This record gives sequence, structure tokens and C-alpha cells, in this order.
Amino acid sequence: MIALRVFVGGVVQGVGYRAFAKRTAESYGLSGWVRNLPDGRVELFVQGSKEVVWSFLGELFEGPPASKVNRMEILKEVPRDEERTFNILY
Repeated sequence: MIALRVFVGGVVQGVGYRAFAKRTAESYGLSGWVRNLPDGRVELFVQGSKEVVWSFLGELFEGPPASKVNRMEILKEVPRDEERTFNILY
């Protein structure tokens, strides 16, 4: 199992990006969370099997139709036992 913190930049707020990330993560069986940041980026914490997480990241880079991702910063994290579902944080 791997865990990553991901910062996504571009046109990612006000376009359904968090809901897209939640639906996609749930379809992959991943756990973690997603939230908007005050600087216009979206932050995610995601964990699961390495191959599945990297497939998820590929879909995040594409994003929903109204989004335009132009950068992703990916940081390695320690997996957390308390993360069992994927949530949108407000």
C-alpha cells in the first residue's frame, strides 16, 4: 500500500473537480480525502495499492470536462489506518 499527498493546479475549483475525484477514487476502491485550497489548487490525500493509485492519478490529470489541470505536485506519505473511505473536506 502507498499513500500520497497531491496538489493539483490549474482550473480545478468551481468545475466539479472534488466530486470527480471522490467518484473516481470510490470507483477504484481508494481511501483518503480531497479539498480546495485558498490559493486555487486542490489538495488530495489518497492511499491504496501502488498500481491503482497511479491509475487514479492519471484520471485526476485529465479531470472533469470543465477542468484544466496544468500541474500536479506529488508527495509520498505514510498510510493511515483511520482512512477507510474517500471524502470531500470543507
